[in-house]
Amino acid sequence: MKVMLVNGSPHRHGCTNRALEEVAHALEADGVEAEIFWIGAKPQGGCVACGACGKTGECAFGEVVNEFRARAAEADGFVFGAPVHYAHAASSLLGFMDRLFYSNGRAGMPNVLAHKPAAAVVSARRAGTTVSFDDINRFFTISQMPIVSSYYWNNVHGNSAEDVEQDEEGLSVMRQLGHNMAWMLRCIEAGRAAGIEPVAEPRSWTNFIR
Repeated sequence: MKVMLVNGSPHRHGCTNRALEEVAHALEADGVEAEIFWIGAKPQGGCVACGACGKTGECAFGEVVNEFRARAAEADGFVFGAPVHYAHAASSLLGFMDRLFYSNGRAGMPNVLAHKPAAAVVSARRAGTTVSFDDINRFFTISQMPIVSSYYWNNVHGNSAEDVEQDEEGLSVMRQLGHNMAWMLRCIEAGRAAGIEPVAEPRSWTNFIR
């Protein structure tokens, strides 16, 4: 089993990465492979609804999005992490997720996200964590992804990775998140071994005027 952890911060070794490292350590302690994927420092724009992904099978502005989607096919679960910028999740991660989730839903099979557990992790100097937490979780609830939680909201506090080391509760939350993710993955594996698979309901498309 493998979990991909997405570092959506422009700072590769900052607070968000430190939180993800703690989740990864817990996963590995439970026998689950963990890989941290950094989206880079380059600004990530959101989806412009050009429709190219429905024709080519990938995002027209892809680069890191298409690279991640290809690798995500081999993953069993995901953790998406971001710092708080102006009381919301960093726009680079949201832009990345915007294009990843839209193109994954339009590019045809395989759907590399559906039915795979996911979790959100946020870091902040002080405030804005719960709003940012909601920003990220909304992507999962529209994509048939079970959400993994911890015993508190998945956030750490600090202005540097060194500050996060002092957030004992935050790091404990991250470790519990990793253990819970590993547990859910094992439950899904056991269910599939017993012949239990997801049921696909035919999709209906409507809008509010018909």
